[in-house]
Amino acid sequence: MGELKKLFQNNRQWSAQVTCEQPDFFKKLADQQSPDYLWIGCSDSRVPANELVGLMPGEVFVHRNVANMVIHTDFNGLSVIQYAVEVLNIKDIIVCGHYDCGGVKEALANSSSGLVNNWLRHLRDIQFTHGDFLDAIADPKERSDRLCELNIIEQVRNVCRTTTAEQAWQEGKPLTVHGWIYNIGNGLLQDLDVSVSSADSIRPVTEAALKKVYGRTERIRA
Repeated sequence: MGELKKLFQNNRQWSAQVTCEQPDFFKKLADQQSPDYLWIGCSDSRVPANELVGLMPGEVFVHRNVANMVIHTDFNGLSVIQYAVEVLNIKDIIVCGHYDCGGVKEALANSSSGLVNNWLRHLRDIQFTHGDFLDAIADPKERSDRLCELNIIEQVRNVCRTTTAEQAWQEGKPLTVHGWIYNIGNGLLQDLDVSVSSADSIRPVTEAALKKVYGRTERIRA
């Protein structure tokens, strides 16, 4: 219980600091929620969405799960996307993964880890799709890094294929889905150049991004 009490103390210190710097902050926050971005990220405790991009509570709508997946039978994730686009009128969805992802490592290890294996099955499908490419990479870290990147691109494509995104684009609403990756080793974000703003651009944008991932490894080998 002592450790939990410390969390409450930290909360009060944080609240006091924010109130000192911005006296009306919590009042404005309580009045309405109006974030500009939906962040779909990994549950990893080392990847805090707000802090990475220097945003305060209320400025980013967040959904997190193991390995930042967007699965078409996951009504939790689909509901978050629908609420973000249709209620909050968010125009930018960011799918952000990270290097050194435990879910990616587990998928590559192909070990039996109980219930989570059902979730990682979708990640292993991506691994299978790009199997020849990944199997040819001798270095385990590089192989993991490339699968992290491939997974983000595939999840961007999955967001774009949700009924919410399809309907938004059919109605002419501005909506762009981006794919980023975070490097835990240096705290920096990287744009994977996979930003989709229309149904027609899903295939060319994601295919171009995949080619860059493949090309990156070829340059490393050279």
